[in-house]
Amino acid sequence: MAVVQAHGSLNAANAQDFHLSLVERIQCDKSAGLVVDMSRVESLDSAGLISLVSALKQARQSSKRFCLCAVPPTIRIIFELTQLDRVFEMIEDISHATLATA
Repeated sequence: MAVVQAHGSLNAANAQDFHLSLVERIQCDKSAGLVVDMSRVESLDSAGLISLVSALKQARQSSKRFCLCAVPPTIRIIFELTQLDRVFEMIEDISHATLATA
């Protein structure tokens, strides 16, 4: 699985670029999927959330796995409030992603 390290704020200012980088990795990578390491994300707004949902949709269309890894509690609550924690595969660390694909 390919890994993308997200950091800082995922918001309207950078959501489109972030989304494009995720889609590029999904389309170009020969692996079974993509892990987005969220451990260094400080904030997430609706535009950032939409970029993740859109990338998840792209991964599913490509029959690839898409995981969020090490989501901080302050960010995780956004997924819980929107009930997107039921949609996204969330793992604690990278080793869980590699174990699940082995």
